Amino acid sequence: MKIPVAVVGATGIAGQQVLAALDGHPDFEIAALAASERSASKTFDEAITDAASGMRRWYVDGGEPPRAALGLEVQDAKSLKLDGIGVVFAAVESEAARELEPLYARHAPTISTARPFRMEPDVPLVIPGVNLEHLAIVEEQRRRRGWKGFIATLPNCTATGLAVTLKALDEAFGVDAAIVTTMQGISGAGRDLPALDIVENIIPYIPREEERVAIETRKILGRAGGGAIAEHTLRVSATCTRASVLAGHTESVTAALKRPATVEEAIAAMENFGAKFSALGLPNAPRRMITVHRNPMRPQPRLDRDAERGMTTSVGRMRTDEVMPNGVKYLLVSHNAAMGAGRGAVLLAEYLKHAGYLG
Repeated sequence: MKIPVAVVGATGIAGQQVLAALDGHPDFEIAALAASERSASKTFDEAITDAASGMRRWYVDGGEPPRAALGLEVQDAKSLKLDGIGVVFAAVESEAARELEPLYARHAPTISTARPFRMEPDVPLVIPGVNLEHLAIVEEQRRRRGWKGFIATLPNCTATGLAVTLKALDEAFGVDAAIVTTMQGISGAGRDLPALDIVENIIPYIPREEERVAIETRKILGRAGGGAIAEHTLRVSATCTRASVLAGHTESVTAALKRPATVEEAIAAMENFGAKFSALGLPNAPRRMITVHRNPMRPQPRLDRDAERGMTTSVGRMRTDEVMPNGVKYLLVSHNAAMGAGRGAVLLAEYLKHAGYLG
């Protein structure tokens, strides 16, 4: 029997990515949708369709909205009915998330793509296949807050590919520091980026992004214990830019290792990383957490962001670095809207079910 789920923020970009990943899912069924007051009391079809032109505001490439969702009435997110709901996917803006997510977590496990609770000491900040052991702290969260459910968060999409690759290196050699420069796809800005700002351009500053990448990566790579997460001591220096690319975040990374590694050893660490997680066979899990290219012309966002439905991190140009102690450097491409948001949220729910956190 499938677990009924609710998707909050269903009319937005992240919520629609969640819906696409849930379409025809073997374990979950779309049972409730919620959004702002503006969409409430409409069917989902009505909420995303312009009445005058018939144009649908559906932002997921390569498909139509799930039929199971089109006829559902969109509820007001502030008064979402949770009777019978096994999981809530909260894909809303940060200001709304701070108010809404505790309302849901009092009753049901809540998976968040938003920022407000990521750095709370009793809230796990999780990338499936990287730090799933951090989920154990939800028991402390329930105890402290008196909730039946809990909040588990996904990280900033820019931190996702970085943390996946650094985790592989840290397990094999230890990592002391990392310098990262990002060239981020415009879909990571939602619908807020003026089109003319990005055409034939690179925007050199994304407010608060660099700080988030640094602090979130340290929490993701930290150790769980005693009902909290002890952050990794890793030093991160980030420069985050927005590039004229529709989707996919490209990142140039230089890492200082604690123990020296050859290029082939670093590649092997990445290619072998996450094998046990992938072997679980969860519906949205990639066969490889990291795909390494030997061709120096890869990875590229246009060629590699959709690899394994956007769930693998593509790496290339692995080299030793002459400046950083025991340094290695590489480029990566990670799909910000797939592993970094909607499909990643559904994969986390799949693991929660597998590990007995649901129901």
